Amino acid sequence: MLVDTHAHLDFPEFVHDIPGVLHRAHEMGVTTILTIGIDLESSLEAARLAQQYDSIFASAGIHPHGARSLSNEDCDTLKALAAGPRVVALGEIGLDFYRDRQPRSSQTRCLRQQLELAVELKSPVIFHIRDAYEEFLRVIGDYPSLRGNGVMHCFSGTWDIAGKCLDLGFYLSVPGTVTFSKAETQQQVARNIPLDRLLVETDAPYLTPVPYRGKVNEPAYVRYTAQKIAELRNSTLEEIAHETTANARRVFSIQ
Repeated sequence: MLVDTHAHLDFPEFVHDIPGVLHRAHEMGVTTILTIGIDLESSLEAARLAQQYDSIFASAGIHPHGARSLSNEDCDTLKALAAGPRVVALGEIGLDFYRDRQPRSSQTRCLRQQLELAVELKSPVIFHIRDAYEEFLRVIGDYPSLRGNGVMHCFSGTWDIAGKCLDLGFYLSVPGTVTFSKAETQQQVARNIPLDRLLVETDAPYLTPVPYRGKVNEPAYVRYTAQKIAELRNSTLEEIAHETTANARRVFSIQ
């Protein structure tokens, strides 16, 4: 069994074929999918999907691309969603200094507002961090109660950065790009992550792994990511599936 810990099932590529997406995933041994909120609208839809389908769980959050100063009403909506049935994490939230679609100060403010919610709710957090690890590590240091309760989504940092995130007790989630021949840094990280801190994801519809690179990604393809990690670690698909599934169940408190 495998868990895809990060997909966007409310996106146009999937929204009209959820039963087909789930069927193809189940055929590949993917029994559980976490669909991720990136704004209030998508978080509401993610929660709706999770309540409709037994194999789907959801998260709620404001992505850094949409970062803004959250109103009390925004925070109340997020709080209600995050505390709702089958919504198992706050996220994806974070900092993206690569795209820089919002001012960095706004990204940091929005991140802090949501971290305060996570502390209040004692919720796991899914982090989107891109070219912003130094600032992220500075900010997260102000929230010691979140240690051990976060996931570095689509981790793309060096092994040095990975070590700092692991020291905080966070899980590192590896996407399909690890199957690319030139992804040497990501492959090094995948070889060395402690098994009890490793997760796998698709970020569907993005980051499609080999052998389907260039096509729309979907949860079924997380199997290829797990297989590549097994090869890199001289392990088996069964071991990687077992360990990553156990980790996902632990951090998100799902069965």
